[in-house]
Amino acid sequence: MVDVSAQEETGRGAQGVLQVGPLKPSLNQTLVSTYGAYVLPDGPGRAAFLAEHGDRVTVAVTSGRTGVDAELMSALPNLGAVVNFGVGYDTTDVDAAAARDIVVSNTPDVLSDCVADTAVGLLIDVMRKFSASDRYVRARRWVTEGNYPLAHKVSGSRVGIIGLGRIGTAIATRLGAFGCTISYHNRREIEGSGYRYVGSAADLAAQVDVLIIAAAGGAGTRHLVDRAVLDALGPDGYLVNIARGSVVDEDALVEALADGRLAGAGLDVFTDEPNVPEALLGMENVVLLPHVGSATVETRNAMEALTLANLDAYLKTGELVTPVPMPAAAPAPTPVQ
Repeated sequence: MVDVSAQEETGRGAQGVLQVGPLKPSLNQTLVSTYGAYVLPDGPGRAAFLAEHGDRVTVAVTSGRTGVDAELMSALPNLGAVVNFGVGYDTTDVDAAAARDIVVSNTPDVLSDCVADTAVGLLIDVMRKFSASDRYVRARRWVTEGNYPLAHKVSGSRVGIIGLGRIGTAIATRLGAFGCTISYHNRREIEGSGYRYVGSAADLAAQVDVLIIAAAGGAGTRHLVDRAVLDALGPDGYLVNIARGSVVDEDALVEALADGRLAGAGLDVFTDEPNVPEALLGMENVVLLPHVGSATVETRNAMEALTLANLDAYLKTGELVTPVPMPAAAPAPTPVQ
């Protein structure tokens, strides 16, 4: 619970900054100590807090795991910007923001390398079964059962990437050094790309050994990788997801793995984090990470710096350093005569 009286005594809230959801501890501290930020409470005190202080807020600072939805925007009548710590912003209602001329920022580029490294690490781990082999040794099974079963070669694999943006391109560059053949699917073909474009996710899956998801989350990509795509990838195929859990039909994925219709999966993201489907926990052909794609000291420091740069720029100029593309606001309805 936030001590609002203490905030008022120290002048907090004077710059109209509101922290929404947990953030990196050093960023939390900076928002409070330097910007006098309010911290949005959870639970019963939230409504009273918004009723008393909501009209003072001009900037909300949040993360891709929390975001700012339309309901919260409506309680912040003077909100002008949502500053997002992270590249993903699908938890913020950008349609509602656009309708109210609220701008939104994220932290692109600075995390591309680490997320791409994570994708390659997951691919190697799940195909070569390194985590499973580690468990085999720790359980003393090497002694009692002999050599671990053979795995599959990574170099020279056919890799399909869904979402050839900054992160997808960084993944492709790394896998090129492994001699992998790279194909991709986007909403549209990228002019000048050196990689082969495939017009649908299912067609891409049918042509590759590994399917890597690097697409943005949100309504437009929800369950883009569905049962049909997983079936096209097939019993010898591997799935790697470092994007958003919502892009995959998780129930269909669990069924495909359980039924042997998919060789394995490397997952850093899930539909309902931090809750991971119970069935996945016992599968030896699945590598599970707790959404750590960008979780390095160097990258998180760079993300924090860019978040604060966006906040500073908006407070001083009304502009953002790295604004995200906003949908066109729907035209106002024509009044009935």
